[in-house]
Amino acid sequence: MKKLSARRRHPLAAVVVLLLALAATGGLYTAFAPASKAKADDSAQSLTIEEGKKLYEVGCASCHGTGGQGTTDGPSLVGVGAAAVDFQVGTGRMPAQQPGAQIPRKKVIYTQGEIDQLAAYIASLGAGPNVPTKNEYSPEGADIAKGGELFRTNCAQCHNFTGKGGALTHGKFAPDLKGVAPKHIYEAMQTGPQNMPSFPDTTLSSKNKKDIIAYLNAVNSDETENPGGLELGGLGPVSEGLFAWIFGLGALIAVAVWVAARTAKAKKS
Repeated sequence: MKKLSARRRHPLAAVVVLLLALAATGGLYTAFAPASKAKADDSAQSLTIEEGKKLYEVGCASCHGTGGQGTTDGPSLVGVGAAAVDFQVGTGRMPAQQPGAQIPRKKVIYTQGEIDQLAAYIASLGAGPNVPTKNEYSPEGADIAKGGELFRTNCAQCHNFTGKGGALTHGKFAPDLKGVAPKHIYEAMQTGPQNMPSFPDTTLSSKNKKDIIAYLNAVNSDETENPGGLELGGLGPVSEGLFAWIFGLGALIAVAVWVAARTAKAKKS
């Protein structure tokens, strides 16, 4: 009886053995498990930056410098952020075909995946505005009236009050905003491309930018009614008044000449 009592295990012994087994299994899993999600994300980001650097060296370095520091042919890209790259390359303005007072929009030559890689590389050179999310630039739920007020206050001097664009000085111009993707309009306000001033969140909040995009979508939509009749390109009251003076006055003069000619002919007969 004494021998049996000596061999009897403590009631908690089985629990201790089980915990040790689990600990050993967990240790082995930790040792041989694949990289964590954070490490995988870091690796993917590093690969994206590396691919972006290769694209940059082929298509951008000749003007902007091998490290994005800028040259006499192109400005520095350090600190411009991913949003500037997404706008410039995503609208076809970059790479530029030739230097000039302003680089116009043209056909996009990179895929969106390649643009994302370029943007990641430039963003790695210095902190700058990020590419906005769809929730930031989507016009859904925005205040169109407020957007119109903000646009007329901050943008209409160059872009016209309906975003039709206009001429500036020395060969520069404010482009027509009809058909421009909401994301690119948001990025332009963020980064201030070429001759445009930038409107960071301290000047125009994300909500303000969204309201402006909603306004532009509304006034340039094919479904928008225009109770004023012929809009003449939406160029505003000055150009429309000039049109009325030139063509209206010309029509009145033509009618007066015709009446005078008919009267003279009637008197002779």
